[in-house]
Amino acid sequence: MNSNSDFNIKKEVILEGVAAAHGIKIGKAYIFDKKVFQAIKLEITDIDGAIEQFRFSLDKSKSELKKILDLAIDKIGKDRAVIFEAQIMILDDPFLITSIENRIREEKLTPAYIVEDEMTKYTKLISSSKDSYLQERAHDIEDIKNRIIRNLRKEKWKSKIPFSRIIVAESLTPSDTILFSKRDAQGFVTDFGGLTSHTAILARSLNLPAVVGLHDATIEIQEDDLIIVDGYYGRVIVNPAENTLSKYERKIKIVNSIEGEFNDLAQKPTITKDGHSIELLGNLDVEQEIEMVKAHNADGIGLVRTEQVFVESEILPTEEMQFEQYLNIVQQMQGKEVVIRVFDVGGDKVLPIDIKETNPFLGWRGIRFLLENKPYFKDQLRAIIRASAFGKVKLLLPMVTTVSEVKETITLINNCKNQLRSENIPYDENLEVGVMIEVPAIVVLIPKIAQLISFLSIGTNDLIQYLLAVDRTNEIVSELYQEFHPSVIDTLGYIFKTASENNLKVTLCGEMAGDTLATPLLLGLGLRSFSVSPSSIPYIKKLINNVSIQDCQILVDQIKKLDTHEEIMAILNNFLKTNALSIEDKIFEEDNDK
Repeated sequence: MNSNSDFNIKKEVILEGVAAAHGIKIGKAYIFDKKVFQAIKLEITDIDGAIEQFRFSLDKSKSELKKILDLAIDKIGKDRAVIFEAQIMILDDPFLITSIENRIREEKLTPAYIVEDEMTKYTKLISSSKDSYLQERAHDIEDIKNRIIRNLRKEKWKSKIPFSRIIVAESLTPSDTILFSKRDAQGFVTDFGGLTSHTAILARSLNLPAVVGLHDATIEIQEDDLIIVDGYYGRVIVNPAENTLSKYERKIKIVNSIEGEFNDLAQKPTITKDGHSIELLGNLDVEQEIEMVKAHNADGIGLVRTEQVFVESEILPTEEMQFEQYLNIVQQMQGKEVVIRVFDVGGDKVLPIDIKETNPFLGWRGIRFLLENKPYFKDQLRAIIRASAFGKVKLLLPMVTTVSEVKETITLINNCKNQLRSENIPYDENLEVGVMIEVPAIVVLIPKIAQLISFLSIGTNDLIQYLLAVDRTNEIVSELYQEFHPSVIDTLGYIFKTASENNLKVTLCGEMAGDTLATPLLLGLGLRSFSVSPSSIPYIKKLINNVSIQDCQILVDQIKKLDTHEEIMAILNNFLKTNALSIEDKIFEEDNDK
């Protein structure tokens, strides 16, 4: 990397967003200002010619998408490329085509204007929803509309894209993302989007770092600016100062240099310095992450987030569709544990139907939605139960707040088992059922549900949010979302203790499980099973192998005497520096010092 003397004229700017795909890249920015083709309302006389022109543009658009589909299959696999198959299906929709052609004949206006007007109706209706899944579908329709109008005007997609740049845009369509990968894109930075956006999903599949939801990246970043994309912490640094650039160059070298060490580490057990075996599992957002889970030799999958099938399949998934997907995951794990969480929809996650709620985080979500929509629920339960015949499957219930919810769900599970038995379909009679600990109400009910279930899984993201009454997505109060708040630590300690007293296994699968700063604290509190994002597995494993339970328990005793999040952060940082970190782990230590 050249000296940044040419770049330090501009002041360093740090932008914070959503870490959508892990990795670190340093490079020049390419600002992608996608041209939106506006259609003018003009009358026409040649109706047949206009219809023929419209049909030509449809065929041209389908041809383009089929080429993109082939490229996508080659780069990310057939399962992920289903996004483009869905777009092609829209172009074949007879209702849409007939509606547009009839309007051209009746209104005698240009095809471009009719396409613009007709398809904008759908995008406005769908994008008005607060549901992230539906908003993504609105982007898809907008992309198709723009493609048809572009082909009506016989213009080309912006083709003079420089190679090996970091792409900065307000948002990116699936086709944009795939085409940029053909130009050796180094990473993606967008103003809009979240973890379920197509940009995020495709970036993870392409193994490129991505930070989304930055709001003003296209304002703060100029063409050819030197930028750093930190996909671990959701950070974009514009015009980095010399010391910042040096730090991140060092981080990249560390990441590259320890790949071989991580390969060796994968063959070793996860065990503390004083001989305590720790279970280390992987969380699964998209199916393609299985390869990384297997490469790091994780003990299994501690959380399969099944709500992603809405994004991947584009339609409400049937029992058979789900069974095939779960079966594929279970068989690939070859007898290792696979914990499948039923649809955790609502709040900031997708819902399969459009519904407006004043406060969705406290509304119709998780198990509440499922128990009121039993046809959806039964399809999924049957699919999971069927998959249990082929491996070590466990079933996990989200957002539980009452004992009755657990009882009602177990009744449904038993009914599904009875149906499968009568149909001579095999399943595991001893399928274990567990509950997510996300709401404080269920924490105090652990002794009462202990006889109904086999295990607990702690979702710290929501548990902290509800415990501290802080919406973690609200920028105004985001600083109050503190995973090391004393009440959070005391609550976790109570959960571990109560679960042990009631012979319940506990896994922690929230973001806190993959935070190296939290690892010794969690070990000291009593956690013995971690489930983290696949890319975090080697870092957490290396850290666990370098600490003792005894030292972690002493650390917890010191922390319990402290009153503030800041004091606790300081002592955790000091513990890592003096007891755990090797030079390789400095990649994370520098960020924990921020």
